[in-house]
Amino acid sequence: MELFAVALAGVLALVHVFAGKLRFLDVIPRSRWLSIAGGVSVAYVFMHIFPELSKAQRMVEEIGGLGIAWIEDRIYFAALAGLALFYGLERLAKQSRRKRRVGDKVEMVSYGVFWLHVVSFAIYNALIGYLLLHRPDRGVQGLLIFFFAMTLHVIVNDYGLRDHYTDAYKHSGRWILAAAVLIGAALGALMTINEAVLAFVFALVAGGVILNVLKEELPEERESSFWAFALGAVGYAAVLLVL
Repeated sequence: MELFAVALAGVLALVHVFAGKLRFLDVIPRSRWLSIAGGVSVAYVFMHIFPELSKAQRMVEEIGGLGIAWIEDRIYFAALAGLALFYGLERLAKQSRRKRRVGDKVEMVSYGVFWLHVVSFAIYNALIGYLLLHRPDRGVQGLLIFFFAMTLHVIVNDYGLRDHYTDAYKHSGRWILAAAVLIGAALGALMTINEAVLAFVFALVAGGVILNVLKEELPEERESSFWAFALGAVGYAAVLLVL
């Protein structure tokens, strides 16, 4: 099971490396495939992660917080913190980009913000890599459900970062984020954090997923497809209900 999860982490890392090859996603109006992927990711959060967090919080309360009592009633605050963190990063990225001429091409880039954004997403990816091995929902089925939703989510994130940082992301950012997934999985194979902190990490990722999907879907210039997003969300929610 552990080796299987590590192998899936490798696949997730490869998605970051090669997602830029999916040229059919780089269109306006926004590719319906990206909207479907966003809908699947959000459905996973609301239909699977949040119920698991509710169970985890009750479990943590029953066992006394494992010495971390302050986490007990703050699981959902962690989800809010994850959402707020990535909203702040997105606003910073948009407001601080500047023009830089490279040969005959003008790029929009701010290296300080680029590295802040990449490091933040690297930590986020490492958490996802860790959660491939340790989640409140145990078992192969839970692993595959998580992996499928996160694969589509990584594609959405990759598209947004390439749109912001173009060549800088292509040359270094994607490799760092790919490596971060593997590092997170390696840490998961070597160590296990207690259940209270695990629930906190799960919630933080949930908040990040919601914001990172909606920031790509909501801007008017994206010309996103509501029906494609709804199809992804409702379709995957139905699958989760059946499972």
